[in-house]
Amino acid sequence: MIPLPVSALIPTLNAAASLPATLAALRGEVAEIIIADGGSTDGTPDIARACGAQVITAPRGRGPQLRAAAQAATQPWLLALHADTCPGSGWQEAVAGFIARPEAATQAGYFRFALDDAAPEARRLEAMVAWRCRWLGLPYGDQGLLIGRDFYQALGGYEPIPLMEDVALIRRIGRKSLVALPADFITSAEKWRRDGWYARSARNLFCLSLWFAGVSPDRIVRLYTHRR
Repeated sequence: MIPLPVSALIPTLNAAASLPATLAALRGEVAEIIIADGGSTDGTPDIARACGAQVITAPRGRGPQLRAAAQAATQPWLLALHADTCPGSGWQEAVAGFIARPEAATQAGYFRFALDDAAPEARRLEAMVAWRCRWLGLPYGDQGLLIGRDFYQALGGYEPIPLMEDVALIRRIGRKSLVALPADFITSAEKWRRDGWYARSARNLFCLSLWFAGVSPDRIVRLYTHRR
């Protein structure tokens, strides 16, 4: 099978526990995997190299790391995803179908949000995210983002900000240019289990509200880190 003409972009920071599953799902399916590491101390870069990924270093923060990964990409399509997010069944067909469409050159695709937890709280959160995407046109980075490299560059790419880099780019793409893809991207629920389902979701909403209110990402990330 010929790999998809896609560069998978993954920002990492001490992701040794979750990264192997993500890389296993991508390996052999995409033309290249680029890990932009922000200074891991748990062996993440070595794990990535052992799985055949290209590893680069970048200033810490998802925005700077994803921007650096995109700059290193060589393929015509970019797939940005988090280190604790694993593509689910049928994702290759969803990608292939999207990139085959001529109109996809000025669109971006995102996947269904799913959690690796059987708790009722997980299903409620998945339903809330689906509502947010459907009615507000606001998918997050843990759903994956598939976008043509030329379109990405024309939009200015990911901003080198520590937080809200996904929302900033989605807003520039525009709701009418977003396409929901028929496959799950399954994210670890560890953060919600650790922090509390409602507390974690409320904190994320608080940060989003601050961003829309014009608070700088640097200040938001300080508040976010302090509250963790």
